[in-house]
Amino acid sequence: MKLEFHHINYVSENVDRLHDFYTNVLGLADVPIENFPRPKETDDSGYSGKIRFATDGAMQMHLAERNLDVAFKHDQVINPVERGHIAFRTDDIVAFKALLEANDIAYSDYGTAFAKEWHQLFFHDPEGNIIEVHQAV
Repeated sequence: MKLEFHHINYVSENVDRLHDFYTNVLGLADVPIENFPRPKETDDSGYSGKIRFATDGAMQMHLAERNLDVAFKHDQVINPVERGHIAFRTDDIVAFKALLEANDIAYSDYGTAFAKEWHQLFFHDPEGNIIEVHQAV
């Protein structure tokens, strides 16, 4: 099972201001929203908050609108757009779930609720930081 850094997610009340800082002040490149197809939000699934993306060419930044109700809506424990997270990509999400379970690490499995092309899991490290691991589907 391979694991590699993929992105850092920051949440904000003003996504455009944050995106402007990272692109126009720090010089990161904008990544068009069209590169990240999202499912439509429904009453019990999805997230339609504003999202912008930036990159240095290797790592991505996902800048998302804060939403405190996402976990409740999906009947999950962990809310990935409450305070942000770091993300890794794996080539074997099933093996990664087994690793978490073998180590008694609780996780929230959002499947493809947020991104049509990624199966996403979220869990906490020992300090309570949120970590995402996803696999392209």
